[in-house]
Amino acid sequence: MGSPVKGWGASAVKRVRRDGSPETPCGPAAERDCCDPRMWDTERLCQYLSLCGVDEPSLLHRFRENRVTGSMLMDLPACAFEVAGVCRPAERLEALACLQKLPRRGADAMKVFNDPIHGHIEIHPLLVRIIDTPQFQRLRYIKQLGGTYLVFPGASHNRFEHSIGVGYLAGCLVRALKERQPELDITQRDILCVEIAGLCHDLGHGPFSHMFDGRFVPLTRPGLKWKHETASVEMFEHLIISNKLEVIMKSYGLVLEEDMTFIKEQIGGPVDENTCEKMWPYRGRPKEKSFLYEIVANKKNGIDVDKWDYFARDCHHLGIQNNFDYKRLLKFTRVCEVKNQKHICTRDKEAGNLYDMFHTRNCLHRRAYQHKIGNIIEIMITEAFQKADKFFKIEGSGGKLYQISTAMEDMEAYTKLTDNIYLEILHSSCPELKEAREILRKIERRELYKFLGETKPGTLREIVKNNSLAESIADAKPEKDPPDVELKAEDFIVDVIDMDYGMKEQNPIDNVLFYCKADPSKAVRISKEQVSKLLPMTFAEQIIRVYCRSQDPEIVSAAKQYFIQWCIEKDFTKPEDSDVVAPHLTPVKWNKMEDDEHRTASEPSCKHRLPFDK
Repeated sequence: MGSPVKGWGASAVKRVRRDGSPETPCGPAAERDCCDPRMWDTERLCQYLSLCGVDEPSLLHRFRENRVTGSMLMDLPACAFEVAGVCRPAERLEALACLQKLPRRGADAMKVFNDPIHGHIEIHPLLVRIIDTPQFQRLRYIKQLGGTYLVFPGASHNRFEHSIGVGYLAGCLVRALKERQPELDITQRDILCVEIAGLCHDLGHGPFSHMFDGRFVPLTRPGLKWKHETASVEMFEHLIISNKLEVIMKSYGLVLEEDMTFIKEQIGGPVDENTCEKMWPYRGRPKEKSFLYEIVANKKNGIDVDKWDYFARDCHHLGIQNNFDYKRLLKFTRVCEVKNQKHICTRDKEAGNLYDMFHTRNCLHRRAYQHKIGNIIEIMITEAFQKADKFFKIEGSGGKLYQISTAMEDMEAYTKLTDNIYLEILHSSCPELKEAREILRKIERRELYKFLGETKPGTLREIVKNNSLAESIADAKPEKDPPDVELKAEDFIVDVIDMDYGMKEQNPIDNVLFYCKADPSKAVRISKEQVSKLLPMTFAEQIIRVYCRSQDPEIVSAAKQYFIQWCIEKDFTKPEDSDVVAPHLTPVKWNKMEDDEHRTASEPSCKHRLPFDK
């Protein structure tokens, strides 16, 4: 019992205390290795159990034969299936009783977060280590809904809490699949990797979230094919390396190169784009675990835990009712095999609920994400950032300076790029930032560009957003009672918005696999007609909004007439207030059409005619 045991350190000899726990050498590294059983390999675990009096040779032999590690023994329910096949519950309890004699470090324990959406949630210590880094803490200073916060006062939440929520839900879903279908062979490594991918999927967002990659970058660097997922992958790698978390990841059983690849593939797709031509493009996990790639960011149909969290979180902060409950979907989710590939499926009776989910997404876009005032605020912030871009410097690695538009090329510089640049520009005294500063001051005083109206293009017409749209509005001066004001293209701002169910013109439910109660192992598809005749006929449309830069009422009034004349010439839909704004223009086209439609609708149809009608 008290004899020296080899293998506890580089060359140290260990002795056992009176309470049965081994003495540890000095130093934080040695203390971590000895006091945290989750970091022990099989041999170290068996040696310690033997020292503590577990003298059952067959149990230790089974542990060695099945390579049971400290993390497998302690991290339940994640590893319940692996451990249950090696030892009986009483044997596991005896082993755990020995491990509990060790002093536990607070940093290595599961931590409880009180989330306003999901309640009290437990976070794995490895995820806590990732959260407690500058790269992740940066998300505290990036608004989840960008400029929408300046319209909805409650929408003050940030990417930080959303990311924690997605990491939690990713763990919930993968654990539900493991518990429901042990034959899937979901390991603790798989669970940790999926949780980390959910936690880190939004690390690459720039200031004001989608405003940065949806408006600022395309305008400032039009030739650059960049999206925030690309930066998320790079930032995750930078986070791990700069904080020296490789050793911690290994201690929790992760295989560094393979699992890092798997995490990055879940966030941004296949690491090597050339592999997309192959039958199985991923390298992190084999084809047998293809379903794991559908949890965090589902490229097949868009149903993933990212949406589950932001639906609930955004509705909560916006004050909008959320009609979708992810907890119900969790109960009816399982994996089925289709053409030698495993996919996540849901019960057939949930088809209507999934349509409701995408309808909720569409409502959020219409009511909040694409709010006409929120959008113009983001357009004005974008203009301010464009004017400040050449003069605003951010120090990156090696002391190299970057601009707002180039900071994503260096993750050290990008870590410093958050919503805070708005206030830095607003409160700056730099002469070069004067133009940018004035735009932001207008936002603060609510002197926003004026909304002229919105319209929609005709059926099967796609409008491409470019500078020629503003020019064509400037050329559309009404000939009938023309306004006295001459307007130019720079007086107008045209915002083209694509509204859809997440997959452009395609119905996302067409790509969803279902299973029936009679045979849960067989995947089936359900057509829209099988669900209801009251579902949408089309799944995408465009909205064209036009704004005027001037605050002058006379110019704004003239600009509205230009806009209405433009809608007439382009055969677009009638703007809502056009009869009030320009009653002398609307009869030319729309009022006549409406009268014809009303006359046709009021005529009795043949099947309702009386017998004496001819």
